[in-house]
Amino acid sequence: MKIAQGMTRDVRTCRHTDTLDVAAKLMWDHDIGAVPILDEDDRVVGIVTDRDACMAAVTQHRALHDLPCTLAMSKQVVTCRPDDSDVVVADLMARHKIRRIPVIDDDERLIGIVSLNDLALSMSNGRDVPAKEVAGTLAAICEHRPSAAMATA
Repeated sequence: MKIAQGMTRDVRTCRHTDTLDVAAKLMWDHDIGAVPILDEDDRVVGIVTDRDACMAAVTQHRALHDLPCTLAMSKQVVTCRPDDSDVVVADLMARHKIRRIPVIDDDERLIGIVSLNDLALSMSNGRDVPAKEVAGTLAAICEHRPSAAMATA
């Protein structure tokens, strides 16, 4: 299956000039866990998750409206193309331990987003998404990373 068939097209986004309260409100209002951050040309420059926003507020001891999205966003964004297969996208998620991947066009502009949930829903709706791919991807994402304390021991 091509990922364009299962991706979400109506993607909620923020601008790189927005603060984290804008991102958090979008996530709350639309029951989503992440928002891509776009530049003035609608190109993805980052992605911020609900966890990123919470951790930024706690570690900086500041309110979300005082923190720019650029502070908390992941800047190394893994993207895919609409013609990529579900297997390719599942592999990207597993290798990078991520649950969501923005889908970009040939001009590198955002056209959608695909989540692990999208892959699972496609599978449950009878699409040809291999169950082994979804389960393997989830297992890889959920695998614990060594903590900083364990890494130095």
